[in-house]
Amino acid sequence: MKKLMTGAAIALAMMTGGAIAGDYPERPVLMMVSYGAGGATDFQARIVTMTAGNDDALGMPIAIINKPGAGGRVGWNWFATQAENDGYTLAAYNIPHFIAQSIKGGVSYSADSFEPIANWGADPAVFVVANDSPFQSMGDVVAYAKANTGKLTFSGAGLFVGHHIAALQIEKAAGVKMAYIPTKGGGAAAMKAVIAGDVMGGVNNLSDAFRAREAGNVRILGVADLQRSDFLPDVPTMAEQGLDVDNSSVNFRGIMVPKGTPQEIIDQLAATVPAMFANSRVAKKMKAGGSPMHIMTRNEVLAMWAAREETLKKLLAGL
Repeated sequence: MKKLMTGAAIALAMMTGGAIAGDYPERPVLMMVSYGAGGATDFQARIVTMTAGNDDALGMPIAIINKPGAGGRVGWNWFATQAENDGYTLAAYNIPHFIAQSIKGGVSYSADSFEPIANWGADPAVFVVANDSPFQSMGDVVAYAKANTGKLTFSGAGLFVGHHIAALQIEKAAGVKMAYIPTKGGGAAAMKAVIAGDVMGGVNNLSDAFRAREAGNVRILGVADLQRSDFLPDVPTMAEQGLDVDNSSVNFRGIMVPKGTPQEIIDQLAATVPAMFANSRVAKKMKAGGSPMHIMTRNEVLAMWAAREETLKKLLAGL
């Protein structure tokens, strides 16, 4: 009798688990963005999730919530320690940001705190100046920095985010010391500081810079990537201008869930989200906003996270 009861209990558990997975999601889903409204991550997150309610996607909408602060630390600390792991609270990830921050310490998360679902984009860092700046090239920036040690002020979205990593690489490659100023509010605030003349320049996302240039507000001097961007074919890479700067600061963005989320929900999201990113409406809006797409599956993201962690450990040890 005991065996029969045990068998029935197992069968019931399997049936219940299947029903839970099959019914997910039964209500709207939240997605946390660790940066302020209007910045590149927020802007893109709202685009790539806009078709979530479609029957060929999740069948339920995704609502964005912003928890900015400390270069993403506030949001990711909350997500790692307080967010429910039931599949109804997702988060946008930024690589190299949260991995670099976990390597440097002082945070409550690491790559092991999260489960990636899929990647939607890869956004290189660029160096920008206001349109009335005397700097016309990275050569001009370096020349000024060499003649005025520590006096060239430039903004970025925080410490040990892609912007900061690009800044450190530029300083090392040029053999100069500049004054990097992390701003509250992410890339949008960092760009406003450049446009307002609060700083002499800035390192920002290509997508933010593209929109600011289209509006006539900034000049883009260089791209921190291995090759020129299709969005900015007239802007040379840092390497083309004699600076040994690679693609370590390229900002990969995607969706993740907290560790402990049921595997059947992870699998369902991993099977659904890449196709949601590939929607033609999404692609059109991302292109119009100067936002490079780079769709990757869960397994591809897991490999990318591991590779970036190894690269960042070596890079940050030498900066």
